[in-house]
Amino acid sequence: MSIAFNDIQRVPEGIVITLRRCKTDQEGKGRRVGIPYAKGPVCPVRALDDWFDASGIKDGPLFRSVDRHGNVGNRALSGEAVALIVKARAGAVGLDPTRVAGHSLRAGFATSAAYSGVASWKIRDQTGHTSDAMLGRYIRETGLFIDNAAKTAL
Repeated sequence: MSIAFNDIQRVPEGIVITLRRCKTDQEGKGRRVGIPYAKGPVCPVRALDDWFDASGIKDGPLFRSVDRHGNVGNRALSGEAVALIVKARAGAVGLDPTRVAGHSLRAGFATSAAYSGVASWKIRDQTGHTSDAMLGRYIRETGLFIDNAAKTAL
């Protein structure tokens, strides 16, 4: 699945991305996902604006290759390219790149949201999971400390 420039809609709260098709949407109905402005120093909406400014992209695929001279390609990154990028960035910050892949981003989001107490149906709205059982496969062990009875007893 590739996201294109025209799949991005700006709204006061951030952006809305129209996902045209994905593996859980075999009919190709598509769905819309809201990405809000972040309160902290790392904001996906502002990062996307920075990418548009740096790349000059005005149409076509959103995520593209960049060669060693800084030239932005015309074609969308493949899933394999995304996995390699994630592995390289993980290694650069001291993580074991053999333990991560592009899929790790989705699992990390789901885990962080669950740990923060976000309702599972809201997480599924964002990730596109169709059931709590499938979502549960993405959430790493955080349940031991969410609403832990010992927190209030201490």
